[in-house]
Amino acid sequence: MHSRLLKPLAALCAAAALLGTATAVHAEYPERPVTWVVPFPPGGAMDNIARTLGEAMGREMNTTFVVENRAGAGGNIGSAMVARAKPDGYTILIAANGMAVNPALYDNLNYNPQTDFAPISLLAIVPNVLVTNPQRTHSESVADVIAKAKQEPGVYTFASAGVGTSIHLAGELFVSMAGIDMLHVPYKGSGPAMADLLGGQVDYMFDSITSAKPHIQSGKLKALAVTTAKRSSALPDVPTVAEAGLPGYELTPWFAAFAPAGTPPEIVTKLNAAMRQALDDPKVINTLKTIGAESIGGSPEELKTYLAQETVQGKKLVEERNIKLQ
Repeated sequence: MHSRLLKPLAALCAAAALLGTATAVHAEYPERPVTWVVPFPPGGAMDNIARTLGEAMGREMNTTFVVENRAGAGGNIGSAMVARAKPDGYTILIAANGMAVNPALYDNLNYNPQTDFAPISLLAIVPNVLVTNPQRTHSESVADVIAKAKQEPGVYTFASAGVGTSIHLAGELFVSMAGIDMLHVPYKGSGPAMADLLGGQVDYMFDSITSAKPHIQSGKLKALAVTTAKRSSALPDVPTVAEAGLPGYELTPWFAAFAPAGTPPEIVTKLNAAMRQALDDPKVINTLKTIGAESIGGSPEELKTYLAQETVQGKKLVEERNIKLQ
């Protein structure tokens, strides 16, 4: 064969070999442990969900999912870390409502939730529950909360785990829809907020069922309503806010998994399949129930659409209530 033809042929063969190697690498994924970044401290619902699913997915994918907590800046430190990670499927993120709300809260967000990530799957919801210290407010229902706040505008308080958290946004939406004036008291985390609620320093809190349920069961707190559209299986006797006097109210704290943008579709598909299988595992379902979580699942496309919708709603609430970082 003529030498001038050999060089292009050799190049084509080399390219084909490289393509074959790349395909083989993807086909063999995962070959090493996967880091699952939790952008909040250990112990919360998000951390529990990642660890529970990671254990089940590790068995399914014959690897280990290593949970790494990168807390700070309302989840932005961990999220930015994953956005900049190599898109090879070995670094993934669990995120919550903040992924949709933070663009409206932070002027200089160093990542774009809708373009810097490859959606994998919705994971679960963990309803918030409106609770009060019965010794302090003597409120028996949502109607009581609204009536008392209308009688004494600006007197009653609601605590949160920080500006922009689902606990805060649930309260802001409640105040807005009820047409009442209540003072928001932000804390650095749910723990300190709960301590002051139990101690009688604040009146109400739209806390996660995960941390509120033990205090409800002990009688230290009274559960008035859950924030989701449907009742929670963790507190089946507690009505929704909409049922209890504020029709149309809904705030759903959700959790979802993302990979860096550019992660090969076949790897995203593998991760999605493993997540959905884990979410259907009876053992996983029972474990999630203990923290008040209800599994969802879904396709990457469904998560992409859901995030876009939630971002619109989050921006609307932030602007309507003039929510600012403090």
